[in-house]
Amino acid sequence: MKNEMKMEFDAISANESFARVAVAAFVSELDPTLEEISDIKTAVSEAVTNAVIHGYDGIEGGKVKLQCRLDKDVVHIEISDEGRGIEDVEKAMEPLFTTKPELNRSGMGFPFMEAFMDDLEVISGPGEGTTVLMKKKIGCIPWIEDEE
Repeated sequence: MKNEMKMEFDAISANESFARVAVAAFVSELDPTLEEISDIKTAVSEAVTNAVIHGYDGIEGGKVKLQCRLDKDVVHIEISDEGRGIEDVEKAMEPLFTTKPELNRSGMGFPFMEAFMDDLEVISGPGEGTTVLMKKKIGCIPWIEDEE
């Protein structure tokens, strides 16, 4: 089974919840668990929030692009902006690193995305915008070690 959707919306905070719900609805055909849906929604929320707050940083008229693709039991999510970009992606992905401490940003956006998804890739450069690529396998039962 393969299915794909694309959307574009204004880079405003109100659209973060819209993106979460849209992705959750799209993924529902794979019959994910509540935990899987929660993980996906959290990762999408963090990526969209980063685009709004860091990518556009108050620049009006910015757009966030969201693409999802289902490929068998794997969901592929791409969230991109054409904003300021990230100077040092490796540094930005470190836990607790934030460029907006005055906004009470925890610096845990990328670490949360990394923890809740199976794969995370961030492509960015100053003035080039940012693209966040995430993958998650649905229906994956974690291996449990037998206790002896």
